[in-house]
Amino acid sequence: MSARILGWASVAVAGGAAVAGCRGPVPAGEAFLTRAERTAYRETSSYADVVDFLERAAASDASIHYTTFGFTNEGRALPMAVVGEVEDASPEAVRASGKTVVYLQGNIHAGEVCGKEALQMLLRDLLAGRRREWRESMVLLIAPIYNADGNERVNLTNRGRQHGPVGGMGQRPNAQGYDLNRDHMKLDSPEARSVARLFNEYDPHVTVDLHTTNGTRHAYHLTYSPPLHPNTPAEIDGFLREGLFPHVTGEIREKYGWEYYYYGNAFARGGDAPGWYTFDHRPRFNNNYIGLRNRIAILSEAYSYATFEERVLATLYFVEEILNYVHGHAEEVGRIVAGADAASVAGDSLALRAAPERSAAPVDILMGTTVEEAHPLTGRPLLLRADTQYVETMYEYGAFAPTLRERVPEAYLIPADLGDVPTRLAAHGVALEPAGATPLEVEAFRIDSVRTAERPFQGRHEQTLFGRYETGRVTPAPGDMLARTGQPLGRLLFSLLEPQSDDGFANWGFLADRLRPGETYPVLRVPGD
Repeated sequence: MSARILGWASVAVAGGAAVAGCRGPVPAGEAFLTRAERTAYRETSSYADVVDFLERAAASDASIHYTTFGFTNEGRALPMAVVGEVEDASPEAVRASGKTVVYLQGNIHAGEVCGKEALQMLLRDLLAGRRREWRESMVLLIAPIYNADGNERVNLTNRGRQHGPVGGMGQRPNAQGYDLNRDHMKLDSPEARSVARLFNEYDPHVTVDLHTTNGTRHAYHLTYSPPLHPNTPAEIDGFLREGLFPHVTGEIREKYGWEYYYYGNAFARGGDAPGWYTFDHRPRFNNNYIGLRNRIAILSEAYSYATFEERVLATLYFVEEILNYVHGHAEEVGRIVAGADAASVAGDSLALRAAPERSAAPVDILMGTTVEEAHPLTGRPLLLRADTQYVETMYEYGAFAPTLRERVPEAYLIPADLGDVPTRLAAHGVALEPAGATPLEVEAFRIDSVRTAERPFQGRHEQTLFGRYETGRVTPAPGDMLARTGQPLGRLLFSLLEPQSDDGFANWGFLADRLRPGETYPVLRVPGD
């Protein structure tokens, strides 16, 4: 198995010939082989490779449209293929189609390159005429290389013991040093602002974010996750946990004999027995953020120690089965999204902070083993999954329960001198309106204390506020704005503006010069009835 990855044999390609990782003839010969395939999975695609691939595909099929949706910090245009029965690649044409819109994203961490290759292969399959039924119900937005700057910083030692590609891969952060999968709330990177604009303009119903795991040596070829924030609409969580994930897992097992499961790592916390712990609930992470936008989000994590080829195929199979399921449940997807948008959260009690919640009973987790190989160029150790697997029974911590709640107000009153706050809210797509001059009953958060992190994280010192709300009455000043929570992005607005939110503007230090003990938080709540 590893000879294909670590060896030096070249790949002979004839027009229309089948090659490793390709199922059936390749349209138009070598032009539609990925760089990974052309090099027997020794290398991964560059930015230029991906742009060329997408442009060639668009030139070959009238239902594939090439576009870009923003820019990186170093000025690279972010490429995307829009696939479906639409007139062009514009957001207006996509939304006017009335079809389910699915956004497929690869390479947010540019060392985790399996999604980038899998999405190109998926596009090739569509170009070859496969899965034509999908176009009856869906428009696909295929963006293989989100962290384009990080992708170009190839190094043979990136991603440590991950099994290939041996020709190196990009780095985790973008050119600014930011982890783009921690930037969805603060929007400090041009990439995060670009994708937020994509969400606002194209408004995809479903998003799939493609990664590669770190850590635990388990026996799953791929693990997955729904949005994890407790404020995610329950219908989205149910659609995924009770419908899509069980169905897709069963299809993969039946067709390929591979096991997929919920994302997690096995470790012990605070002296407890080991458990299967998922990642963080906060919306700085892509799929949690999208859940607070009332949209269906799926995280995909191919297994780091499978061969590069297996990781690509495991990701491709997962995306295919997701699309099969969404195609068959397009009307349900539309109802869920429309229902979440129509339901105002004003007056609801929602979570500001949360902690992992233990499963009611232990679950069986498939654990695995690895063998060590030497990187052929550096001599550094690489780990390769072995076929050995065994079961460990442990509690699962795959969801989160609120540890602090607040009642959602009718609106937030934003002072005119907080210019950066309205700008960032607008970048998220939150609607604002002039506050007028009529006196308002308000709630002001009186700060008792502020805890500031000693070390910066993602370029900012995070802050935690403690205090209490007091009632009062104010007359808005000229330029003050209202943000109403009855709008579709009310859940997101609540997490961004509440002073005690664990991932809001206050937490990220945007208001640090205004947050002092004894003073009030500058954004006021308008409680409503």
